[in-house]
Amino acid sequence: MPSFVKEFPFKDISKYFIDPQYLDKKDTYFYRNQNLLNKNYRNLNAKEIEILVKNNNIAEDWNKIFVLEDFNPKLVNNCEFYGIVYIGKLSEIYLDYNDLKLPVGLYNSTIISCEIGDNVVIRNVNFLSHYIINDNVILFNINEMLTTDHSKFGNGILKEGEYEDVRIWLEVGNENTGRKILPFDKMITADAYIWSKFRDDKDLMKKLIEITERSYEKKRGYYGVVGRGSVIKHCRIIKDVNIGEHCYIKGANKLKNLTILSSFEEPSQIGEGTELVNGIVGYGSKIFYGCKCVRFVVGRNCQVKYGARVINTVLGDNSTISCCELLNNLIFPFHEQHHNTSFLIATTILGQSNIAAGATIGSNHNSRAPDGEILAGRGFWPGLCSDFKHNSKFASFVLVSKGSYQHELNISYPFSLVFTDKKDEAIRIMPAYWFLFNMYAMARNINKFKNRDKRKVIVQNIEIDYLAPDTITEILYAIERIEYLTGIKLLKEEKMDLNIDHEKIVEKGRSYYNKNDKSDITLFDPLCMKRYGAVIVKPFQAIKMYKKMILYFAVNNLIDFLNIKESDINLKAFLDNITLIYNKKLYTKWINLGGQIVPEEELEKLLIDIKEDRLKDWEQIHNRYNKLWLEYKKQKTRFALYSLEKVLYKKITELTIEEWEDILNQAIEIKKEILYKSIESRQKDYTDPFRKMLYSSEEEMISVLGRIEDNSFLNELKLETENFCKILNNLIEKC
Repeated sequence: MPSFVKEFPFKDISKYFIDPQYLDKKDTYFYRNQNLLNKNYRNLNAKEIEILVKNNNIAEDWNKIFVLEDFNPKLVNNCEFYGIVYIGKLSEIYLDYNDLKLPVGLYNSTIISCEIGDNVVIRNVNFLSHYIINDNVILFNINEMLTTDHSKFGNGILKEGEYEDVRIWLEVGNENTGRKILPFDKMITADAYIWSKFRDDKDLMKKLIEITERSYEKKRGYYGVVGRGSVIKHCRIIKDVNIGEHCYIKGANKLKNLTILSSFEEPSQIGEGTELVNGIVGYGSKIFYGCKCVRFVVGRNCQVKYGARVINTVLGDNSTISCCELLNNLIFPFHEQHHNTSFLIATTILGQSNIAAGATIGSNHNSRAPDGEILAGRGFWPGLCSDFKHNSKFASFVLVSKGSYQHELNISYPFSLVFTDKKDEAIRIMPAYWFLFNMYAMARNINKFKNRDKRKVIVQNIEIDYLAPDTITEILYAIERIEYLTGIKLLKEEKMDLNIDHEKIVEKGRSYYNKNDKSDITLFDPLCMKRYGAVIVKPFQAIKMYKKMILYFAVNNLIDFLNIKESDINLKAFLDNITLIYNKKLYTKWINLGGQIVPEEELEKLLIDIKEDRLKDWEQIHNRYNKLWLEYKKQKTRFALYSLEKVLYKKITELTIEEWEDILNQAIEIKKEILYKSIESRQKDYTDPFRKMLYSSEEEMISVLGRIEDNSFLNELKLETENFCKILNNLIEKC
């Protein structure tokens, strides 16, 4: 009768770990022996064998068991040994981890061709095969833990003799495999973005595969490793998993083809009921409580918990995922998604995002291929029970109100509120909403992300300021777009010819806003939603606020870059330094590279260097990211001067001292306005009658919410504002 279960001689149980055709004149232990933890092993002596046998231990061949001088055979009971096994020092001590106290030694376990470090606990491990177990590790109550000869530990490579159809790809950003990338244990979101984005560059795609493949050994026979001080208990199946130092794994159902990165400074944790297959877990990350992750890369300091499902997804550093489902996504750092009813598929989200309960960002096949996508900038926040049609695109820090959006969206106004109006089919957009009505949330962002970043080692650089070259570029576009639409509206009202130069239309709209202190005009933008377009509300307030934030961005970056303190320099010296900055190279196009903002031109140079083999591996590529990061502050400050010119409609070199005084005075007022608006938006939580109605007294409300006077962020913002104003006032006074 045919059977999937094969029969072999007992003596061969450890013999054919590596298929003989791949041994290449080496024995089955060759690659394991390259990594022996300790070279001073010896054979067992007769007395030790006698004690081991007395303690109900059996071995395929006692001559294949090698130990150190400090080996204590009394601490080995009811174990089976097959193949060559190395055992380190065993002392009469116990290991204690979170109140789990277990005596050192090997008990009730089957061990095949392993190397075991000093003072290890291996207790009730039914099957432990081809692993290197480092010092002070606890393995307790594990059904099956093994490494195969073709182990890849979550990396998207092939071993000798394997065919392409077994390679593991991550199908990010698109359900139809069009943006698939190879996972690897050093991957950060910048790498994933390059790989998924530039699909038309076939030479680049080929080179990225080559770089990844040559980073890992193709030979078969490498053992799995459990790092020093790790604890693994009450698990069912662990197969082809590399586990870093000081990792804690408890109650996992299935762990297969993984690298779990962990260290003493950034320990990782895998918890109860988890099933993780084909992936990479970053340093300091925690995955627990029934999560299912398949084909994934989870970055540093992430949490995936409470039954979340993560499939074909790269999740950036400092992100938290709970309860929800994520399929086919590339997500940059600081992503939050906490609710069981939220669903995210086929997206590239540029980080600092929050997906509300009931938000369904799902694909629409429309009886065609499932190749739709959504691209959302930083700070994407779809509200409760919102849903969208692919393809859609969102600028940075867009808040989408509750509703069903039946047509494709292209929201090009950053910091805006998007909502529906049942009067007609057009959506509504309020540009600059966050600045106008919820400045507290924006201002708090920087502090919030700083506090949430628990990474001890920084590989992925992250811009956390909501005002940066990427968002300022979007603001500049939004200003011009509002001016253009206003020009169109005025020409229509005047029954004038619309077939005139684009710049003339923009200038007409700009002139209107310059002449009108107040306006309740509304605009229509046909490009923001397919078929019905969008009504732009409060454009005058938006354009005014946008320009204020650009001016503040420019002055704030100048102060920061020049590192000006309260009494450092006078205005003339300040302007001399500005001239020096102005002469630096200007970049006007920027890319969010996994969370790091880089000039598009510099990214293009990086891609060329990859294709021409000047950057030969991922470490060199990451070093280039870091080099760009070191140049970023200077580049950003030069761009800040450019953005200031765009809203002043005047060259920096043409500004007089008096005009600079005015700019600095405006910056002071804007900074005060940021503080005032932040306090005002938070104050609403204390004065809104619909908030207050839940409390029977003022005292109850304060005990729940705390006093606004004690708000740590607002108090910090007050000090920051005072310092900022002192610096600028000092510059003006020293003129």
